[in-house]
Amino acid sequence: MTAGRKVRAYVALTKPRIIELLLVSTIPTMFFAQQGVPALWLVLNTLVGGALAAGAAGAFNCYIDRNEDRLMRRTAKRPLVTGEVSDREALVFAWVLSVVAVAWLTLGVSVLCGVLGVVAIALYAVFYSIILKRRTAQNIVWGGIAGCMPVLIGWAAVRGTLEWPALVLFAFIFLWTPPHYWPLSMKYAEDYSRAGVPMLGAVDTARTVGAQVVLYAWATVICSLLLVPVGGAGWVYAVIALVSGAWFTYHCHKLHGLARTGRPTLKQAMYVFHASIAYITFVFVGVALDPFVGGPLL
Repeated sequence: MTAGRKVRAYVALTKPRIIELLLVSTIPTMFFAQQGVPALWLVLNTLVGGALAAGAAGAFNCYIDRNEDRLMRRTAKRPLVTGEVSDREALVFAWVLSVVAVAWLTLGVSVLCGVLGVVAIALYAVFYSIILKRRTAQNIVWGGIAGCMPVLIGWAAVRGTLEWPALVLFAFIFLWTPPHYWPLSMKYAEDYSRAGVPMLGAVDTARTVGAQVVLYAWATVICSLLLVPVGGAGWVYAVIALVSGAWFTYHCHKLHGLARTGRPTLKQAMYVFHASIAYITFVFVGVALDPFVGGPLL
């Protein structure tokens, strides 16, 4: 195997697409916490440390899930399945990344951010991957807490503490995770069933999944609007959050409507999955723009 291919295999272990999504929430949170542009070194150190922590969690997850991944089509190209990286190499890599990530956040940002980095890795690697994933169909709900940690790290990097606006953004991502992931689990229901992973889309009906997606979508939109009274967000954020939230919720209702009438749902489920990524991006664009346009709405 060439060196380049080996490097690409190690990068794949970190789940780069998830890292990208996490960083989308970190930078805007730092802008909002600063109410302007934070120091460049602080942003870079936070992003590098956060990316390393997320990559470590992803590598641990690949190692823990390696046997299930070998049974599923959607994970057939992961490095531990193809043999491009051995189990031992993956585990060592995950530990090294963890140590470097925590050291980077602690020394380059703050002790609080280092502690939050440890918590983020543990939540994904232990709480979700080991404890919850194979035991309950609600795995992604509580396991999704790990994906909420970047906003806390970003806020703590700027303010040196955790405050209510950061907790609102934390709750927003927490509530967003089920309507983001459950539609995807509908598409890969056979994969999850084969691997013995009780994702909601694999163990329950499309009608039930659709209903849950709608409920969580409404809760997510309502939570996003709390940043106005709690965080002092202005009209630009409020409009973006409200319009994008209405658009996302509409498509969640459409998915539920198809399921309720017994029509095919997979195409709409994937639309909701991709729409959820667009939606969270729109909201955090609003978070980033808010400090620069107008003042508090309330």
